[in-house]
Amino acid sequence: MDSRQEFIEFAVAQEVLRFGSFTTKAGRLSPYFFNAGLFNNGAALGRLAEFYAQAIIASGIVVDGLFGPAYKGIPLVAAVAVALARTGRNLPFSFNRKEAKEHGEGGSIVGAPLAGRVLIIDDVISAGTSIRESVALICAAGASPCGVVIALDRMERGSGEWSAVQEVEQNYGIPVLAVANLDDLLGFLREHPDFTQHEVAVAHYRQAYGLARDS
Repeated sequence: MDSRQEFIEFAVAQEVLRFGSFTTKAGRLSPYFFNAGLFNNGAALGRLAEFYAQAIIASGIVVDGLFGPAYKGIPLVAAVAVALARTGRNLPFSFNRKEAKEHGEGGSIVGAPLAGRVLIIDDVISAGTSIRESVALICAAGASPCGVVIALDRMERGSGEWSAVQEVEQNYGIPVLAVANLDDLLGFLREHPDFTQHEVAVAHYRQAYGLARDS
């Protein structure tokens, strides 16, 4: 089994990925829901970080440091840094405060100084707000954002023809890596008898709101 399918199985087992009827932020009725915040114990977070590390290594992207946007990116970036270090890639990491600290060390960045090619670690991309803020912080420090890594790419159009992931790639000229995407989810549903009843609903949702196959 490849790591993408393994990740989907893991997310389902942890009840992070659920099936049913859910209303998205865009007001769409979705047959599945993914909440990375439910990777909320040490073992689950550690395994999640290993999947991120595998995706980063497989991409071959050149990275000098890691950055996690507050708040969900904070535990993620620390865990991913540990997972990468265990593979022999010991990278500095940092994250931001929502409000700049005016005493002590001050500023809004915690951890290693932002320098060189910085990879942003986040859970998902919805409106792209945290990525926009992260890019601004990285550039303001004189470093260069070199990409984003997320857990799941829903491959879903926003208000226009592009997805949130595509908008980030187009607007900032950086790649977005995903541990898994909607196609991987559909593959999981086809291969697992206990979940095949959800395949038609997810496929219809993709047809209605998904990206064109040649995007």
